[in-house]
Parts: sequence; structure tokens; C-alpha cells
Amino acid sequence: MTTRDELFLPLFKRHPVTFVRGEGVWLYDAEGKAYLDFMAGIAVNLLGHAHPALVDAISEQAGRVLHTTNLFWTEPAVAAAEAIVSKLPGGGVFFCNSGTEANEAAIKFVRKHAWRKGETDRREIVAIEGSFHGRTLGSLSLTIQPKKWEGFAPLPGDVVSVPFDDVAALDEAITERTAAVFVEPIQGEIGIRPMSQGFIDAARKLTSERGALLVADEVQTGMGRTGSWWGLDHYGVQPDVVTLAKGLGGGVPIGALWARSEFAGAFQPSDHGTTQGGNPLACAACAAVFATIDKEGLVDNARIVGADLRDGLESRGYEVRGRGLLLAVELGREVSSAVVAKALEGGLIVNDVNPTSVRFAPPLVATPDEARQAVERFDAAVKAVT
Repeated sequence: MTTRDELFLPLFKRHPVTFVRGEGVWLYDAEGKAYLDFMAGIAVNLLGHAHPALVDAISEQAGRVLHTTNLFWTEPAVAAAEAIVSKLPGGGVFFCNSGTEANEAAIKFVRKHAWRKGETDRREIVAIEGSFHGRTLGSLSLTIQPKKWEGFAPLPGDVVSVPFDDVAALDEAITERTAAVFVEPIQGEIGIRPMSQGFIDAARKLTSERGALLVADEVQTGMGRTGSWWGLDHYGVQPDVVTLAKGLGGGVPIGALWARSEFAGAFQPSDHGTTQGGNPLACAACAAVFATIDKEGLVDNARIVGADLRDGLESRGYEVRGRGLLLAVELGREVSSAVVAKALEGGLIVNDVNPTSVRFAPPLVATPDEARQAVERFDAAVKAVT
């Protein structure tokens, strides 16, 4: 008889827990045990689990139409695009299905932009060491973590890497061949590392001066998670292109590429496409997420509860990085996987973003009391391990 493990390719080390339902910030396993979910599907479930507004939007749309094609208009796609553009300075949107796809589209977009200007040699993209932009070959080439490249060579070329927060190296890397610089306001998958103000300022200044575009990967930092709508808001910098996914659909797969109005014409019909991207179900979920974040004041809540969470962790002596409800605790020893396993036993879901760091990325609906409980359960797990 085929075992459960044999049904899947061995790509994930799954914990021995089966979740069957959720409500708010809580998940419940098959035995009925409750878990405080401070991972949120890796920063995806912005509204928590089974939020009535999201459930209603999905259910209503499922009873109407799930999919047509991008050859026709649908009301949910227009509503979702309007919601995104309302939080950014104008521009146009392309919908896809994931963050990886959004970054793939961005790679093509910035090169097409240069090509349409007649700058056919402007193909290079500058990426930052420690970045994570996806796992398809194109986005993987911008993911400057060599461990993730093993066995997949050759990757697409014309990518220049720059050390994290090294302004001098960035200055040297941006040339007349540079199509774009890709930045994450906070590098998520390397351990929650916020970029410095000086580096972001230099990226904006140098790209503008030298004819390149600035692309902000807001897949993990966007949608209010950092206590502002976008991660780059904290720096007072406007990007030219933004990539979105994760929390965009509150748990329904959807990604998006946004480009400023003056650059939006880089893509013309047949330059790029998608079969299911922007389908009515996903877009209905997206529009509902935006509306609910606004209605319930969840951007402010992320800032307030994030400060409570940070204060609680730091008061117990932990080193904390990040902003809002995207934080990491640095343990200083390679024990994060053991701490995460022990926390799970104690009813807290967090994840080991690297061998020495544990990530906290709860739903934006988390309360101060739930943050306090998370700190207590985490601290107990650390003490049990160390």
C-alpha cells in the first residue's frame, strides 16, 4: 500500500501534524489540539483563517464564474487592479499566480522596457546577495544564494550580484548595461534582514541617474505586513516596478506585477501572458483582502501588535530583526529547527528561516494578547532546547 509520504515528491520536510480547520490566528489539528499560528502560511494568511469577509467573497464568486480568460473583462479583475493601484502612484497591473511568476514577469518587463527604448545592450539585472526572488530558473538567477543553485546550472545570465548593503559595490555595478536593480526592503528568506536607508536611497538615486529601473520585491513585505502598506514606504522611496503575491489573496494563490504609468507601455500584446492568472476567484479574494485591511485598520494593527511582539521578545533578552509583523529572533546557535519543533509541541507555529533564526509572520488580525501568548510559548521552547 502506498504510504502518505510516497504520494509526494520529497521536497518538503513536513511536521507530523495534520491541520483540519482554522479560525482567526488559530489552527486545529485532526485531534482537536489548538495552535497559535504565527507563521500564517509563510506570511500568506493576512486575514487569518476563515475570515468571514474572505469566505463570503470566495463563496459568492465560486457560485458565479471561476475562470474565463484574459481575452475578456471580469468585474473581480478590475476591482482587484483598482485596489492595488489605489495604494500605489498610478500605473498598471499584470496578474499571475505566484511571487515567482511576478518576478519572472518583472525580469521580462525591465528588459523589454530597455529594448523598446532602443537600448538593446541594456540587459543586466543587479541583485543583492542573500536575496530570494523565486525558484524558477529566471527568478532563481536573481536569488543570490548559491546553495539553492546546486544541480540547476546553467542559470540564465546577465545577472550581477552586489554584497548586502554595500553602496560602493552598487555604484560600481550599475552601468549603461543595467536594465534594473531588484531589492527586497527586508530580505525574508535569508533571515529577515532590513536594508539600510543609505542603500535604498543609493539604489533609487543611481537607477534614476543611469537609466535603469528600480524593482521592489514586496512579495513578503507588502500588503501592510511591516506596519505600512509597502516595505519601501519606511524609506520614503518610490519604486518603478513592484512585485506582489503571498498575502495578496489572503490564502488564494495570486501574484501581480505593477509598473509606474510612464513605463507601463513596455509590455504590449503577446509580450507576456498567463492562462489562469487574474481569474475571477483569485481576484475576488484579492479585492476582499484590500477592503478588509482598510475596514479593520490592519496596517496600523500590524505596527501596534508588531511593536508588542518585539517588546515582549526583547524583554526576555532576544535579539530581534524586522518591522511590524515580519520579525526574526536571532538565537546565535544552530538550534532554530529544534526550537521550532519544540514550539509546535507547545502549540505555537513559527518557522526556522535559517539555522540560527526563527521567523514570526502572524496574520495581521493578531491581538496583543495573542502576541503575549506567542512570546511565552516561544520562550518556553527555547529554554527547553537550550
